[in-house]
Amino acid sequence: MSSLEISSSSFNRETKLLLSPPLVEDSAFEPSRKDIDEVEEKSKDVINFTAEKLSVDEVSQLVMSPLCGAVSLFVGTTRNNFEGKKVISLEYEAYLPMAKNEVKKICSDIRQKWPVKHIAVFHRLGLVPVSEASIIIAVSSAHRAASLEAVSYAIDTLKAKVPIWKKEIYEESSSWKGNKECFWLSNPRNHRSLWTHDYSILWIRFLSGLGIQINITDT
Repeated sequence: MSSLEISSSSFNRETKLLLSPPLVEDSAFEPSRKDIDEVEEKSKDVINFTAEKLSVDEVSQLVMSPLCGAVSLFVGTTRNNFEGKKVISLEYEAYLPMAKNEVKKICSDIRQKWPVKHIAVFHRLGLVPVSEASIIIAVSSAHRAASLEAVSYAIDTLKAKVPIWKKEIYEESSSWKGNKECFWLSNPRNHRSLWTHDYSILWIRFLSGLGIQINITDT
């Protein structure tokens, strides 16, 4: 017998048990629950139009991920002045069916352009007092460049395409405003495709907000 075999045979059973390497259950070699959760964490888009006050902390928490090293935010707030007039508050309205669909498209476009993880777009409706948030956009990504560029794209595109109106309420008057970036307000004659049912509703509501009466007749 080899020397190793001789030495081993001289041990009693108790000694062998003490000197043998400990047996490890198979589960120790499996990934932890946390690791599995991180791998399986699915990307999400959270879109919300609400009359409730917006919280930057709550929205930013929605996009937090252990897989990401960056969370970028845009927060739009009510300022207290416009062209020399004192602003008391803003009031927002939206054509919700179309607004939600347009924001979904924005989220989809972002995912085509940048490697982001989670996206949250919250817009407040109704009255928004001075210094309170009317919109919060939050995006998380592994590195900062993607989320920063995505947030900038999101707010610019939202201003241009999502049917949202705001009324500026001054001390003695008020005025409905459309976003100057909004392509369907810029020059509607150049956009024949806009004359669909949805866009007709947008124009009627927008002009009605300005106090312009609309009469529709069949031809």
